[in-house]
Amino acid sequence: MYDLEFHSVSKRYRVSGQSGPSSGFSGRLGWFGRRSGEFWAIRDVSFAVRPGEALGIIGHNGAGKSTVLKLVSNITSPTKGEIRICGRIAALLEVGSGFHPELTGRENVYLSGSILGMRRTEINNKLDSILEFAGVYNFADVPVKRYSSGMYVRLGFAIAAHLDADILLLDEVLAVGDAKFQGRCQERILELKANGTTIVFISHDLASVRRLCDRGLLLNHGRLIFEGTPAEVISQYALLGRERNRVEETELLNPQKPARVSAFTFLNESGSPTTELRTGFPVRAIVEYEVTGPIHNAAISVLFYASGDWTVASHFTTIDLPLHLPIGTGAIEFSTDELALPPGAYAAGCSIEDDRQQIDFVSKTYFAVMPGRPVRGRFHSPHTWRELRYTETVSHKQLHAEGDEEP
Repeated sequence: MYDLEFHSVSKRYRVSGQSGPSSGFSGRLGWFGRRSGEFWAIRDVSFAVRPGEALGIIGHNGAGKSTVLKLVSNITSPTKGEIRICGRIAALLEVGSGFHPELTGRENVYLSGSILGMRRTEINNKLDSILEFAGVYNFADVPVKRYSSGMYVRLGFAIAAHLDADILLLDEVLAVGDAKFQGRCQERILELKANGTTIVFISHDLASVRRLCDRGLLLNHGRLIFEGTPAEVISQYALLGRERNRVEETELLNPQKPARVSAFTFLNESGSPTTELRTGFPVRAIVEYEVTGPIHNAAISVLFYASGDWTVASHFTTIDLPLHLPIGTGAIEFSTDELALPPGAYAAGCSIEDDRQQIDFVSKTYFAVMPGRPVRGRFHSPHTWRELRYTETVSHKQLHAEGDEEP
């Protein structure tokens, strides 16, 4: 007996536009199937979710994750295949959806709650609890247009967290509010799970997927390519992300450019690729590159992003230690003794520059920071760089240091 089943489900969208090759951005969409006038958001996906199970779905942007939720919540219908649902569904795809800025917090609880499927008597019984959970009880009769952004999203999540549903669909909603409120959100999800609610959770926050979910799915270009425990799926995502950086992120690279980033990989203590780091613990990463024309005074940089895409740290760079990059393949190791990022979901990118321009930029490698040593605030971490003599790929662990000195 399952609460949710997908049987060979596919979803196709018609794409307007010319069918032949073209220049510019539209021409770059050819690999999406633009030339045939159609785009398969997901293709031949099958899985099942048991009652009370928490299923995490991860994958790169455009992998088909949100399409799965839209199909389950009946926002759209499948082109092929069959979906079976047993029970009442509540979907939280956007925090604060249905809010009217001129209405008060109390009035918006009734409005948004009704949109999400709650009856008025149910809202009456839960109103005080919703307002308390959101921390806006004293501002219940203030129009939400006067709320801070934090108050707004907390109220939106609080409403969804009080839904009585058999199946709860969550799409990137646990990154709302401050760290304290995010902790309360996760505790509420665990409480719902303990009470038998089936949860389908989509997120780039790999730490939350690992903590909240019993099982995971990995999607890639609309296809289900791996299923297993959260740890196993996250490990496969790390390997997939490395290959995507090699192939897809450089598809738009001008072939006239003298260098490109071929891969960016975080390594664990044993030297294997990973997507999980720990606050306050050492970090190692390898930037691999290919050079077709020698570059003097080159700089390689690593950038960290939070889930909202604002830059967390942008000064991890070799700019004060100019590099000479000869023709061929190479690699450089980035390391810091103490990662000064609090727990959460992040992304990383890296670039190659010379003294005139940025030559190539690759983004984004998603990773999670797990709780480790206490770190206050976000600040620049002490770090080092060392150039490596590159013989084979990182996966074969054949990176050899040319010396112990910084480049």
